[in-house]
Amino acid sequence: MNRNDLIPIGTLARRTGLAVSAIRYYEERGLLQSVRTGGNQRRFLRSDIRRLSFVLIAQKLGLGLAEIEQALGTLPQGRTPTVLDWQKISRALRGEIDRRIQLLTRTRNKLDECIGCGCLSLDRCALYNKEDRAGAAGPGPRFVLD
Repeated sequence: MNRNDLIPIGTLARRTGLAVSAIRYYEERGLLQSVRTGGNQRRFLRSDIRRLSFVLIAQKLGLGLAEIEQALGTLPQGRTPTVLDWQKISRALRGEIDRRIQLLTRTRNKLDECIGCGCLSLDRCALYNKEDRAGAAGPGPRFVLD
């Protein structure tokens, strides 16, 4: 490993927009590894900028930390991930991301339809819940989640 490939935690924080404490937390969770200097200072691979950027993007997409940890667990530690490494993660997460997109689209459309009718009441809704038939079938937002 070339010393020029290593950056201090402050640089990593500035480049990712994360607080130093968040980087330490992610390190504790095993999402990245630091190398310690003789003075016990943390140094990170320059490629950890991409690793943490992936964490931020995945969280914005609604993926949980456990899912992110699992995906990043397939990346090599101690070397810069290759395009093939990242493609493997992309393929693994694509199905879950597609399911979330479908749910968001369905939710948006149902909200548009429901709010658009003007009644704003599931008890009185003649379009989706005439005479509260949905209530007899059990709890939960079945019109969106099913």
